[in-house]
Amino acid sequence: MRRIGLFGGTFNPIHLGHVQVVREVKAGFGLDEILIIPSALPPHKELNGVVDAKDRLEMIRLAFSDDPNFVISDVELERSGPSYTIDTVRHFKSILSENTELYLIVGLDAFLEIDTWKSYNDLFLLIPFIVMSRTINKENSTKSEWKSLKNYLQSKISKEYTFSFAQSSFNHDKKQPVCVFNVTPVDISSTTIRKRIKAGRSIKRLVPDIVEDFIKTKGLYL
Repeated sequence: MRRIGLFGGTFNPIHLGHVQVVREVKAGFGLDEILIIPSALPPHKELNGVVDAKDRLEMIRLAFSDDPNFVISDVELERSGPSYTIDTVRHFKSILSENTELYLIVGLDAFLEIDTWKSYNDLFLLIPFIVMSRTINKENSTKSEWKSLKNYLQSKISKEYTFSFAQSSFNHDKKQPVCVFNVTPVDISSTTIRKRIKAGRSIKRLVPDIVEDFIKTKGLYL
């Protein structure tokens, strides 16, 4: 059984925070592979300031060029129209073998808006989630983020979701599990990086060196 994670986003640009958390998720869940999937037309983001999809794709390729277990997919770039997660999940479920376990990797902030996503109820029938949090700790269920996730799941998705401390996941009889995974806090954002470039400030130690060189060479985000 192969275990594969799907990790999508705008990646405008990809940074060391992205790289670190997906490496932690891969190791923590024993995933064989993670597919990194840049969106062409992200439905929930303003397109102003989003550089060409081919440049974002190339920056991701460079960021993971030393690790074949992270595979870059242009499936959303090749598809016309907005990049809906449900379409991407259905695509991979249709082309991968039946002995593949797929997981959708999502940050907590994005997950807490999932009821605004296209066909979000179908997602909970199709694929287990790995929700990344910087502060949720399974040993301390009083954490505010844990409570937010629990309240959100039970009020917006199904009140029958219950938490298993042993499995670190919210489970449901008819829907897919929602796994909770604590990642190392990294105070980096693509927005900050773009602002620093525009202001002529260094982005060293915020993006991989090879990505920094690409941004400079192409004159991106100026």
